[in-house]
Amino acid sequence: RNESHAVQFIILCFSDLPHLQVPLFLIFLSIYISIIFGNAAVLLSIVFDSHLHTPMYMFLSNLSVLDISYTSTTLPKLLFMLSTQDRIMSFVGCISQMYFFLCFACTEMILLAVMAYDRYVAVCHPLHYTLIMSPRNCLAVVISVWIAAMLEPVSFTVLVANLSFCSSNQIDHFFCDASPLLKISCTDTTHVNMTTYILGALVGMSTFILTLVSYVYIVFNIMNVHSTVGRSKTFSTCVSHLTSVLLFYGTTLSLYMRPTSMYSPKQDKFFSLLYIILIPLLNPVIYTLKNKQFKDAFKKLI
Repeated sequence: RNESHAVQFIILCFSDLPHLQVPLFLIFLSIYISIIFGNAAVLLSIVFDSHLHTPMYMFLSNLSVLDISYTSTTLPKLLFMLSTQDRIMSFVGCISQMYFFLCFACTEMILLAVMAYDRYVAVCHPLHYTLIMSPRNCLAVVISVWIAAMLEPVSFTVLVANLSFCSSNQIDHFFCDASPLLKISCTDTTHVNMTTYILGALVGMSTFILTLVSYVYIVFNIMNVHSTVGRSKTFSTCVSHLTSVLLFYGTTLSLYMRPTSMYSPKQDKFFSLLYIILIPLLNPVIYTLKNKQFKDAFKKLI
């Protein structure tokens, strides 16, 4: 066990595509810069425009911080490996990267559920919206979300950190994700897999159900609106968030809610790229494309 803590992992990354290392570096660099600037623009527009100091935009600003954070957990190291071909990562660095990645994933699950509840209150209980989603309540919710997400992966991370990795130190991925780490362990990982399913059920499924129930009520409420224009206008306030939810759960459920025996390196790299790159790249566009209020705020910022 003491020897396992001294292991230096080798991240295989995209070593099976040696002729594409430079193009991949340029592509990921441009995407990373776009993610940083896109989400920073959303965040700064909300901060500097008092008209956007509402619960919905408060949650959206946290989503922007989150997108920057978990992308920065993986992409800078990936860019370094592609540019230098140095794919060695220390044991502590690998476990730390996995922990923070899981933290930000949990934060997004809970935050999307909170945003769904916010839309539910706005659509189904508009007269009580300012009381239920008061600034004080929203601040308390946001703080609770971040604290809960930071604590949730601790037990899983401790279990993984105490596994032995004597069979191999090569991780067939472009970052230290949970599945490839468990795959190369020579220790029985049954208890770790059980922890994954339990925590997945507690956080992933509970937030998914809360989000789903919120939208069921929203849909029923919209169906009761007699005017076609009224239904369209009401539903348009939820389309952006619903799109983000579908993208997020479509990729994360495919990645994590399955046995380790079904692990496929190529498939997991693909879904991880969708999760790490596509979602934070599209979120600023999804939430602001048809939002006139935000466009005005962005023009002021420029």
